[in-house]
Amino acid sequence: MQKRTFISTLALALLASTAAVAQDKTLKVGVTAGPHAQIFEQVKRIAEKDGLKLQVVEFSDYIQPNAALAAGDLDLNSYQHKPFLDLQVADRGYKFVAVGNTVNFPIGLYSKKVKDLKDLKEGARFGIPNDPTNGGRVLLVLQDKGLIKLKPSAGLKATPLDVIENPKKLRFVELEAAQLARSLDDLDAAAVNTNFALPAGLNPAKDAIAQENAKSPYVNVLVVRAQDQDKPWVAKLVKAYHSAEVRSFIQTEFKGTVVPGF
Repeated sequence: MQKRTFISTLALALLASTAAVAQDKTLKVGVTAGPHAQIFEQVKRIAEKDGLKLQVVEFSDYIQPNAALAAGDLDLNSYQHKPFLDLQVADRGYKFVAVGNTVNFPIGLYSKKVKDLKDLKEGARFGIPNDPTNGGRVLLVLQDKGLIKLKPSAGLKATPLDVIENPKKLRFVELEAAQLARSLDDLDAAAVNTNFALPAGLNPAKDAIAQENAKSPYVNVLVVRAQDQDKPWVAKLVKAYHSAEVRSFIQTEFKGTVVPGF
């Protein structure tokens, strides 16, 4: 009986030790530079109070954070909206799960040539992101603003090929989202995601000649591998992100250019 008790005690001690080691692991979080990185520095501080250790890893594009997550180089990422995630999962076979909403970045339209969309000349060169979900997002904004009309069946994945009415004969220039802000000198106008606009010195509230409606389906999400979704650290991290402190930071720091989506 004493031997069994000893073995049971030893087993419990080993389990406790293993749990402690697992909790001591530093979780690597992939983000894009700018607001996502800034916000996660606040999340990191709050999560540490709950026993989590985070390392924030910055990326400069939209493709590598998912590739790194799939390869096991990251434990989670925070940079993409749900339509983009869905497309990546469908195209690349990633076994990812969105475990919580983060923020929404109403996309802005910018120009160094005109002050209003209606002032764009016929044949103007308009820059849009070259990834399908963000490109489609911009085309929907342009449709909402009355510049173009899309096929009714185009949906969220609209491309320039789906444009059926284009009175100004806009010429769409498809570039990587991160390059659009730097290409404004060479374009008549361009759509720039807020997380790339802010680091480039563009203030969506002041500099954009038009903006997307804030009530859009493009809320950003926290993403983990499917195999990790039920691990205790995931719930703790979502709780830290959804804290009142983080909400207050977003509202104070970005003054409406980034909107809490939780």
